[in-house]
Amino acid sequence: MYQETELEVIMSLIMYGGEAKSCAFEAIAAAKQQDFELAASLIEQAEQALLQAHKVQTGLLSQEAAGQEMKAGLLMVHGQDHLMTSICFVDLAKEIILVRKEILETNKKKGQTDEK
Repeated sequence: MYQETELEVIMSLIMYGGEAKSCAFEAIAAAKQQDFELAASLIEQAEQALLQAHKVQTGLLSQEAAGQEMKAGLLMVHGQDHLMTSICFVDLAKEIILVRKEILETNKKKGQTDEK
């Protein structure tokens, strides 16, 4: 069984990871609608959530380095997995947005329009 403080840490990883992934999904949708300013803002929000998660994770690493080990149960594994997949998803979202922007710019140069 986890202690209350351990659960708070795990839930923070899950919460911040989920927030980052959600913002990245919204950013892709904004880019699809050609709202690249909103997409950039949402990616920034995603990166801020990931930064908060990294602070939590760094705290865990510091505690373990100091000899205070935390139980590595399924819930902790889930929290870490959730964070890592969110990091990958935000990185992928940035690339998707960039590609959509490049395609739009290329089409504009060719005189084509991209319907929303």
